[in-house]
Amino acid sequence: MRRLLAFALLSTVLAAPARAQPVMGDMHAAVNDVQKKIIDLARAIPETAYGWRPGTGVRSVGEVLQHVAADNYILPVYLGKPAPPATGITKDYKTAVAYETRKAGKAAVVADLEASFRHLHEGMGLVTDQNLGGSIDWFGEPATRHKAIVSMVTHLHEHLGQLIAYARSNGVKPPWSR
Repeated sequence: MRRLLAFALLSTVLAAPARAQPVMGDMHAAVNDVQKKIIDLARAIPETAYGWRPGTGVRSVGEVLQHVAADNYILPVYLGKPAPPATGITKDYKTAVAYETRKAGKAAVVADLEASFRHLHEGMGLVTDQNLGGSIDWFGEPATRHKAIVSMVTHLHEHLGQLIAYARSNGVKPPWSR
């Protein structure tokens, strides 16, 4: 009898439809997590290390941080959220490169990261679980909004890993791992 009841319960659980999780809620949560870590690292790394780079032709600490901010401004453009006019960033990626290579001190970079993440979340807010499958122009190629959002989140995690390696190379332990 116990086996029959266990089988009946298991069959009911397996047959029940999976509860749909809101994808965009998960995406915003993932960005919130990586945002906090990137900004915490930007604050923890001394300004004297912002010019450090692991080799010739590789972005410095400050350039990686500015690259993150620039992409936080340009990527939402493809979702229909223009970058703030003061950034000069348009769909032309050269404008983002110009923005990320400008000279800025640590305080300005941290403030810009904070503003750029707010902009990124606003742009992501244009995407809903209902319109994820819709087609957009993604750097000249057709793509779904879902692909764009996943690209945004993975891009941020890629640079978080890079920044962790840069920080540790400069004797800075990530604040959340203390």
